[in-house]
Amino acid sequence: MTTPNERNLSERISDDIINYILKEQLNPGDRLPNESILAEKLGVGRSSIREAVKLLASRNIVTVRQGSGTYVSSNPGIVKDPLGFTFIGDKNKLAADLLEIRFLLEPAIAARAAANATEEEIRQINRLCSETEQLLREGKDHTAKDIEFHTAIGTSSKNLAVPRLMPVITFAVPLFIDLTKNVLRQETIDTHREIAEAIAAHDPTRAHDAMYLHLIHNRRLITAQTQQ
Repeated sequence: MTTPNERNLSERISDDIINYILKEQLNPGDRLPNESILAEKLGVGRSSIREAVKLLASRNIVTVRQGSGTYVSSNPGIVKDPLGFTFIGDKNKLAADLLEIRFLLEPAIAARAAANATEEEIRQINRLCSETEQLLREGKDHTAKDIEFHTAIGTSSKNLAVPRLMPVITFAVPLFIDLTKNVLRQETIDTHREIAEAIAAHDPTRAHDAMYLHLIHNRRLITAQTQQ
C-alpha cells in the first residue's frame, strides 16, 4: 500500500520528469531515457522513477511500452490536462492567452449560473466563496478551493458544453496564482463575493459584470508580468 509520503515523492519526481521533457523539448512519441539514466539525472532511486512513471502513465502524459521503453504520449495530459497546457513552455504567454479565452467564456457562464442555479448550488457557491476567502486571509494555499468555486459556477450554468471547457479555467487558476505570487488577495475576496452574491440574487447582468471585473484584475497583473 502506498503511503502519503510515497505519493508526495512520486508526484515531485513526476514533476521533475515533466520538467525534463520540457527542457529537452521532447515531442509526443519521443522516447524517454531508461530508468537507470533518469534516476541518475534526477538523483533518485530507480524504484522512485518507476512509481513516478506509473503516475504519469495514469495521467496519460507518458506511455509505457513493455520491452520498448517509456514514451511521451501522443496526446499528453488527456486525463488531468486534456488540452496539453502542461507542455507549453512559455507560461507567461500561456497565461495571457488563457485569460483572453476566459474573458470570452466566464462572464457569460456566470450570467447563466445566475439565471439557472438551484438553491443547493447557490449554497455550495457561497460555501466555496467563504472557504476560499478564509484561506486567503490566513495566507494559506487557496488554489484548490478557487478551482472548486469556478467549477461550481460552471456546473450551475446548466450548459452541457461548459464542463468540457473547464480545463481552460482549472489550468489557468493555479497558473495565474503562481505567476502573480498570489498578490491579488483582497481583489479576489471582493470579486468572488460579488460574483456569489449576484448568482444568489439571480441577477445575470450583475454576475456577468462581477466576473468581468475579476478577470480585469488578473489581466492587469498578467500584462505587467509579461512586460517585465
